[in-house]
Amino acid sequence: MPRALVVAPNWIGDAVMAQPLLAQLKSQGFEIDVLATPWVAPVFKVCKEVNQIIEADFKHGLFNLKLRREVATYLSTCSYDAAYVLPNSWKSAIVPWLAKIPTKIGYRGELRAGLLNFRLANPPRKNRPSMVKHYAALAELSQNTSLMSLEVTNPSLELSPKDIEQTKALISKLLPNSSNYFVLAPGAEYGPAKQWPLDHFASLAKSLLTQYPQSGVLIIGGPKDKAPSEEIIRQVQSSNGNFSDRIKSTCGQINLINSIGLVSLASGVASNDSGMMHIAAAFKAPQVAFFGSSDPKHTPPLSEFATPLWLGLDCSPCHKRQCPLGHLNCLKDISPDSALTALTNQIIHKKG
Repeated sequence: MPRALVVAPNWIGDAVMAQPLLAQLKSQGFEIDVLATPWVAPVFKVCKEVNQIIEADFKHGLFNLKLRREVATYLSTCSYDAAYVLPNSWKSAIVPWLAKIPTKIGYRGELRAGLLNFRLANPPRKNRPSMVKHYAALAELSQNTSLMSLEVTNPSLELSPKDIEQTKALISKLLPNSSNYFVLAPGAEYGPAKQWPLDHFASLAKSLLTQYPQSGVLIIGGPKDKAPSEEIIRQVQSSNGNFSDRIKSTCGQINLINSIGLVSLASGVASNDSGMMHIAAAFKAPQVAFFGSSDPKHTPPLSEFATPLWLGLDCSPCHKRQCPLGHLNCLKDISPDSALTALTNQIIHKKG
């Protein structure tokens, strides 16, 4: 059986959108290993196509030559037939080159013409396909077929039975008095221009707790999201209503695989354009996703049970980390009521 190494992207959402590429390679008969940082490795643990995950803690902005050589030395013993390099940086192409993997495939990027022997042209920003198609095209080794017309499946993730049982135990601990729950993911690693206002999240949480009295709300995210999640909870608890035992934050308290599990079993998910949005879509959770500075045509939640909310203002998508005009109207003007309606409709659609 031929063996392929996939050099993973460095963002959680991009890692999810790489899963259809893995499925294509698997259908072509490859045994697939993935080289990933610890940050995104858990995503590939719920990709059934992956044989082995090789974790390497390449620090952002650093060359890490010693570590790259060590990893390449190990990979050179694994008899790979091909390497698929998903990031565009020259550093990401160094390891397969050092490992002497015969076929090295990726997009044209910074100063790496000599490191890859099959290079596809990056489409211009105005004609960008979805990232799923962008990655999946690497399995075809050419762009004779239009990226826009390339047919690929939507991302699909699968929790192991052990992870499902651990998730159910965690839910019982967090929300012992709720029969089911919703997930809010207020973070977005890219920056504030992708973050729906916290008071909107709080308003949506109050509406969900009121409309679904048997349900709880879990706020998930990393350590950076701890303070925002506490602010959401403060606003909810200061309102009229006894919600104190029905809304909890896990931000900075659980690992990514646990967060993935919580998303997979949720009754509904509300998030920014983030990694959690793509995880929810891959598990087909009913969801609503908020888009501001980013483009929902390029990175949409790929699920029939997902509703992206985007106002399409003249100033968006600007692709900036901070609102260059200082008003963030692209997100502020997406009302909590519209979010509740969209999420409710998707819940009804899922029950079907």
